[in-house]
Amino acid sequence: MVESLRPQDIESRRQLDVGYSYNGSVIILFEIRPFWDNTSEFLTHEFAKIRFYKSSREWNLYWMRANGKWQLYAPFPQSAYLDKMIEIIKEDEYSCFFG
Repeated sequence: MVESLRPQDIESRRQLDVGYSYNGSVIILFEIRPFWDNTSEFLTHEFAKIRFYKSSREWNLYWMRANGKWQLYAPFPQSAYLDKMIEIIKEDEYSCFFG
């Protein structure tokens, strides 16, 4: 599913790519970019968090505010389907995830 967020062109992925981490209940999505002055080193920037709550059997979607804190994505905060969360991130209707 995260593959759909990545640039299609391999050359573009060298300049900007998308990765993720998963610990069993939380998925963190992040951008991967080379440092401007050393392209052999990379910088990551978290932009979305999707958390699964077992009690309600739902995924909650969060976005990273400029102050570095996670905030629930109010336009579409929860879903029982992870693929729906990825679609919301991809659409980014309010420019919360990709600016």
